[in-house]
Amino acid sequence: MDKPGDTTFRGNQWQRLFRWHRGQKVNEEGEAAVKDDSKHNTILDLKLKFNWKEWVVDPADQFYYVWLQVMIFPIVYNWVIIILRTCFTTIARSYLPVWLTLDYVSDLAYIFDMVVTVHTGYLDQGILIKDLAQLKKRYLNSKCFLRDLASLLPTDLLYFVFGIQTPMVRINRLLRLPRLNEALDRMETRTSYPNTFRISKLMIYIFVLIHWNACLYFALSSYIGFGSDNWVYPNITRAEFASMRRQYFYCFWFSAQIFTTVGDTPLPKREEEYLFMIADLLIAVLVFASIVGNVGNVISSLRDRDNVFFPNHELVKAYLRSHNISKELRQRIDNWYQHLYINKKIMKENEILQQLPLHLRTEIAVSVHLPTLSKVTIFQNCEKSLLEELVLKLTPQVFSPGEYVCKKGDVGHEMYIIKEGKLAVVADDGVTEFAVLTEGNFFGEISILNIKGNKSGNRRTANIRSIGYSDLFSLTKEDLTDVLSEFPAAKHLLEEKGRQILTKMGMLEENGDGEVKEVEKIETKIKRLESNLEVLQTKLARLMVELESSNCKMKARVKQLEWEVAALHTHQDENLKKRRLAL
Repeated sequence: MDKPGDTTFRGNQWQRLFRWHRGQKVNEEGEAAVKDDSKHNTILDLKLKFNWKEWVVDPADQFYYVWLQVMIFPIVYNWVIIILRTCFTTIARSYLPVWLTLDYVSDLAYIFDMVVTVHTGYLDQGILIKDLAQLKKRYLNSKCFLRDLASLLPTDLLYFVFGIQTPMVRINRLLRLPRLNEALDRMETRTSYPNTFRISKLMIYIFVLIHWNACLYFALSSYIGFGSDNWVYPNITRAEFASMRRQYFYCFWFSAQIFTTVGDTPLPKREEEYLFMIADLLIAVLVFASIVGNVGNVISSLRDRDNVFFPNHELVKAYLRSHNISKELRQRIDNWYQHLYINKKIMKENEILQQLPLHLRTEIAVSVHLPTLSKVTIFQNCEKSLLEELVLKLTPQVFSPGEYVCKKGDVGHEMYIIKEGKLAVVADDGVTEFAVLTEGNFFGEISILNIKGNKSGNRRTANIRSIGYSDLFSLTKEDLTDVLSEFPAAKHLLEEKGRQILTKMGMLEENGDGEVKEVEKIETKIKRLESNLEVLQTKLARLMVELESSNCKMKARVKQLEWEVAALHTHQDENLKKRRLAL
């Protein structure tokens, strides 16, 4: 049997890595504590040293992200409240001091946002540009500056012309919508639940659209006349329809009915009402299509995620049905899939992380698997780079209750490390248990190390069966060989540990016999090489003779051709002379 490793050894390199990670956190906490202690002494220095003229914002920093989230509030405020105050004049008059205060607070936020934008660096060939002269020139020559400037034009001065009850003069504040889109895009890339965020963002957009339509419906009803027909808003002189809340909720409900095509809306009577309904129905088609499309994309994303995280159960079930697999086996497979889904067992870690750079994949693998691997003793005192290479080669596997991981006499192609669960070393009868392996134990390493003198060769020496559901890491022989080929010292160390285990088990041949057999093998190889060398020398000598003979024949042929060419030229010259004499 491949003996499980002893977990009591010290100096485990994985433990060193684990302590290094914890040390990093401790150092950060210590640095934070030192900063807190010296906070009161450094605030004044920071104020003195801080220079607005040299202040540059990195768009990848946390400050820029937080500021974008702050800018969501003034932008959404203007998009929601300006149209509300324009159409619902009662609401505008009732809370006028509040609206004016919020208006100019949002304007201050817009102004500071321009300051942040002009001080925001950008990447040029991968390098963050921090030169304020270049930043200002780039911003002032961009369309973003013209849009930001137009959104801050003092159109509030038109209050003196049209009156303070006309908030529509501030409609230029709606030009900051691209900033809102940027903030939402940043949030989507940072959230841990992007699909939920996309649905929430879509619902917010639909809410704002229905809100605008409700305000326009109320304004159109006021223009036509409240209560003039069944389609417009009822007469506000009636007590039940006079309150501000009732006015807004009724209009919002009416617009929601149109856009969702749910419920019966009154038929329009006037041309203005028909035009309004036609426009709303066209928009409703787009809204419905966007909802269906976005929800469909979310469902497709969830399916794609499940297909990446878990094996495709539908394909397996179709295969089992087509081949008339027994009901008992199909039930075992269904239970295995159910266990994966319920407990979120991810089987395709390498495929999921394939898009990340190698160093990030290594850090993630170390962070995820370090607690388990720190208990494995076979890799003690190995180089850190070797451990990082090996951790990328680990493949997670899940075994069902009663399933054999390996059987005695099987050819071993991988070793196993127990992440979670219990496995029993059982006799051939499948009932008698010799030992129980738990979290952190490993087995199967001897059969993949190719240790000289191993009596069992690469055969399994024990039956290992899962007691319940067991999570294991497997490391194939090919992966281990590839990694150890670059680390000869680690290979020698692992083989030495394997010899020690085989010696305790009595499965290692005596050194003398092993050395004699090894010497015999080397001598046989040398004799074979000498014999092959003699044969090659004979063939080479024969080729040299043939080459020399061919060379001589070629020279004689060339001389013959030269003589024939010379004779031909002489004959031609004589014929020419005879013709000239004849003439």
